[in-house]
Amino acid sequence: MTMSQIKLQNQPDSDEQPEDEGNYELPPLVILTEQRYEGETCEGQFHGQGVAYFEGGHVYKGMFSKGLMDGFGTFTRAAGLKYEGEFVHNIPMGQGTYTWADGSTYKGEVYNGIPHGTGTYKCTQNSLFYSGQWHQGKRHGKGTAYYNEEKNSWYKGDWVRNNREGCGLRCYPSGNTYSGEWKTNQRHGKGMMRWLNLGQMYVGAWQDGVQHGQGTHVWNLRRKDGSQYSQSNRYTGEFAQGQRHGWGTFYYAGGAIYEGEWKNNKKHGQGKFTLSDGRAFEGHFVDDQIITPNLRAHSAPLGAFPLSHSNSSLLGPDMALNIDCLLDMIPERKRDTERKQVEFVVLRQERELRSICSFYSRLGYARSPENTLLLSRLQFWRLLKDCNIHHHGITLTQIDRLIREDVDPAEIHSPFTPVLLRKLISYLVIVAHHIHSKDMVSPKYLLAACFSKLMTDDILPNAKNVKGFLFRQPDVGVVAMNYMKRCWEVFQLFCTATRDEQTMTCHHLLWMFKDFQLLDHKLTTRRLLEIINTESHNPDNLSASVDLEITFLEFFEVLLGCAEVTCEQVSETLKEDHRVFGSNTETRKDSPEVETGISSAQDGSQWDVKTEANEIPEPAEYTDDPEGEIMCRPAENNTKDCKLELKMKTVDEFFNHFFFPASDYYQLVTRKITEEKHHPESQVALDKMKQKPNNAVRTTCSYHVLSFVGSV
Repeated sequence: MTMSQIKLQNQPDSDEQPEDEGNYELPPLVILTEQRYEGETCEGQFHGQGVAYFEGGHVYKGMFSKGLMDGFGTFTRAAGLKYEGEFVHNIPMGQGTYTWADGSTYKGEVYNGIPHGTGTYKCTQNSLFYSGQWHQGKRHGKGTAYYNEEKNSWYKGDWVRNNREGCGLRCYPSGNTYSGEWKTNQRHGKGMMRWLNLGQMYVGAWQDGVQHGQGTHVWNLRRKDGSQYSQSNRYTGEFAQGQRHGWGTFYYAGGAIYEGEWKNNKKHGQGKFTLSDGRAFEGHFVDDQIITPNLRAHSAPLGAFPLSHSNSSLLGPDMALNIDCLLDMIPERKRDTERKQVEFVVLRQERELRSICSFYSRLGYARSPENTLLLSRLQFWRLLKDCNIHHHGITLTQIDRLIREDVDPAEIHSPFTPVLLRKLISYLVIVAHHIHSKDMVSPKYLLAACFSKLMTDDILPNAKNVKGFLFRQPDVGVVAMNYMKRCWEVFQLFCTATRDEQTMTCHHLLWMFKDFQLLDHKLTTRRLLEIINTESHNPDNLSASVDLEITFLEFFEVLLGCAEVTCEQVSETLKEDHRVFGSNTETRKDSPEVETGISSAQDGSQWDVKTEANEIPEPAEYTDDPEGEIMCRPAENNTKDCKLELKMKTVDEFFNHFFFPASDYYQLVTRKITEEKHHPESQVALDKMKQKPNNAVRTTCSYHVLSFVGSV
C-alpha cells in the first residue's frame, strides 16, 4: 500500500458537521398595562389568586402580591410562548418552564426572565436535547446534548455561549468518537479520534477540525468482509491540515519502517527505509518513491549488496522476480530502476505476501504440517477469484497464458503445477500490469504503481476470504479433493485443442451435462448456468459466459454446485437417517480408492496421499493466525456438525453414483461406436446396449432414493 493510498480521515463526515441547535432567544416578559383583572384583592391591590388580561392578548394566571405577579403562575403571550413557574416582582425568577408555539421546551432555573443555572432544553424542530448548565440564556458550562431521536449522536463536556468549547466527548451517528479539546464547535487542541468502520485511530494535535501538529495515526488492516487482521500500520510525526507533512516515522504492518520527511501524505525528502530483515536504504524520496538509494552496510546484518550495481537485486532468492516480459517493453536505460522500484514495493508487502501464499497452500487439507505444502495452480486460481481479478475483464485461462513462461503446453492449465513464492509474486506483478496499466496517468514507475494498486485495491482487502464451492467449507473441500484427479481426467476428455493447449468453454461444459444426461427438472439448463455464473461480475447475464474459457477450478466447482442440486433428495434422506439412527454411519466398502494428487514437499517430490472416497474427516474450520497460517479447530455445534456431514456425503453421492457412472457409460458407448466403424458385426451388440434398461449400467443410490435417469 503506497502512502498516498493510506488516507487520513481528516475531513468531517456528514454526521460531524455542526448541528442546527435551535438557538431560541428567550425574550424577557415585559409586563404591559393590564386591561382587565379577575381575582382576589387586598387594600385595593391585586393580591392572591387572579387572572390578568394585558394589551395585545397576553394573559397571566397565578399569584399576585401587592399588585405584582409574585409566586407561581403562568404567563402566555399572544404569539404562543408560555412561561409556567415562579415570579418575583413581575419577573420570571427561580424554577420554571418555557414552552414555545412549536412545542419546544425549556425546564429549569430562570433568572431575570431567561435560562440561567441548570436546565433542560428540548427542540422539536431538529430533535436537539440539552441538559446542563446555562448562563444568560445560552448553554454554558457542563452539559450533554443529543442531536437525534435515536440518541446515538451526542456530546458531553464543556460549553461556552452555545458552542462546544473546552474538553468533551463527541459520539457521531456512525459510531465514530472524539475525546479531547474543542473550540467553537470544532476539534481543536489535544484529542483522540476513533473511526469505527474504518478501523482507524488518531491521537495528537488538532486545529480547526483536522489533524495539525504532532500526532499518531493507526490503521488496523481489514478484509472486505469487515474482519480485522492482527497487524496495523502506524504513523507518528508531524501533520499539517490533515496530512502527513514534515518529519515522521511510519511503521508498516509487515515490519518495515520509514523514518524521514513527508509532504502531502507522501514520503518526500530525505528518509531512511528499514526492511523487516534489517536491511536499510537511505536516500532522497520524491512522491513516495526512492530516487537515490544507498545501502548502509552496517544496517544490513543479513547480507548487503550495493544498489549501484545494475544486476543487483533487493530480494532474496526465494522471492527473485522473473518479469523480463514486462521489462522488455520499457526503455533499456530505465529497466534497472523500474525493477528496483517493483522490488521495493514487494519488500514493503513481504510479510503479507508470504502469509497469503502460506494460507492458500493449505486449502484442501485436513491437517496443516508446517513448511511441507507448496502452493498449486489450483490454489493460485482460487486466490485470483477471491480477489475478484476476473472482474477486470480477463479470464483465468488468459492469465495462465500471460504467465506461461517456457513450459510445456500441457502444463499451462494443469491444476497440479506448483507455484513457488517467487513465481506467485512475479505472476501478480504481470497481472497487475495487465489490468491496471491502462488506468495509470503518467506514473513515474509504471510497474511499481500497478503492483501497488493491485495489492491495495484487490489483494489485501479480499485475500483469505475464501469463496466458491470447493474451499469455502474446509471439510467439504477435503472430501472433494479426493475426486480431483478423476475429475481432471474427465475435464481433459471434453477439452478442445487450441494453440497447442487443451481448453474448455462453458459451452463445452453444457454439452457434457447433456451428453451425460444429468440435466432434469431440478438441474435445468438455467440452473446450471446460474451455478456457472455464481462468481461472475454480472451473475444475472447468463448468456454472457457461454463462450468463455474456464479452468479446471471453475469446472470442478460447477460440479460441486451441481452436487447440491442433484443430491437434494439424498440430503433429505440422510437427514432422516441421522435423526433416526444418530450420527453413526457405516462406511461403505464399495467406494473406489482415489488420490488427492496436488500436495508436494518442499523438495518438489510428489506425495501420493490415498484416501477412501467416502471417508469423512473430523469436522474442522479454517482459522487464520497472525502469520496467515491455516489451523483447524473442531466444530463446536452439533447442528453444524450434522450439516457438514450431510454436505460431505452429498459430494460422495454425486461423484460415486451420478457423475462418474455417467462419464463411464458415455465413454463406453463412445468407444463402442468407434469400434462399430471398424467392426460392423458389433452393431447388433451396440443396438442391444442402447435398448437395455439403464439400471443395468448405472449405480443405484445406496439410499434407494435416486437413480441415474436417461440414456445416451
